[in-house]
Amino acid sequence: MASPREIRRRIRSVRNMSQITRAMEMVAASKMRRAQDRVTASRPYSERLREFIADLSSQKMDAEELSRFPLLAERPVKTAGMILITPDRGLTGALNGNLLRRGAQFIRDEADAPVKVIAVGKKGRDFMARTGQDMIADFIGMGDAPLLDDVRPIATIAIDEFLSGGVDAVHMVYPKFVNTLTQQPSVVQILPIERPESQYEDVDYIFEPDPTAVLQEILPRYVEVLLYQGLLETVASFYSAQMVAMRNATDNAKELSSELELSYNKARQAQITNEVAEIAAGANAFRT
Repeated sequence: MASPREIRRRIRSVRNMSQITRAMEMVAASKMRRAQDRVTASRPYSERLREFIADLSSQKMDAEELSRFPLLAERPVKTAGMILITPDRGLTGALNGNLLRRGAQFIRDEADAPVKVIAVGKKGRDFMARTGQDMIADFIGMGDAPLLDDVRPIATIAIDEFLSGGVDAVHMVYPKFVNTLTQQPSVVQILPIERPESQYEDVDYIFEPDPTAVLQEILPRYVEVLLYQGLLETVASFYSAQMVAMRNATDNAKELSSELELSYNKARQAQITNEVAEIAAGANAFRT
């Protein structure tokens, strides 16, 4: 059994650790609320843009007009592209591990086609570098409040690779924020842009200058919005997972501290018993 002094030292260490995890939990909780607000505020915009794309792409166009939209063109996938979005930091429980496993699964699913990777986030970049994947670009330090301008370089690389034939399809792997306790690793096709079905049929709109010009301009912006939404979902998922992980760590530290205090009391009691026994033995020796 450890001595009372060693147990006291362990109790102090555990209590200090619980104070740190408690502080990290509070910081993550405050940042989580702001990140969740940004996610919920941006979702209606991305959904409305998706509906807008559906309305535009549902307009009657001949084959020549459709050929002017290479971002909509589907072709056999000889080389796949993956944009893996992960946090830069850890202490998030199973979040990073689940994301990396989902990214590895995507690569395995594309076994017949090589995969080019764009890593967004330090955890994903390090994992792809360790496993020797073909990483054509990486972006780290996107911050807690990314801007739409921050995703434009990512979108530019993905679009250029697709248009040049470097990849035939691009998918985004990211953590979809469901709630504070649930962050779901998800895969979304970025390129070619899937033409969503319009909710309205036989509705005649007036476009200026014309539907083709508007669609040509809006398609790259749509890719940027999808990536931007993925980044916001990642930030919200990160702080949610970190808050829960730090809360669990604080609870475990408190439980461990209670167990150590019980062990300390037992060790102290045993020590006192031994001291009393030694005093009694010494007194008996003097009597004899």
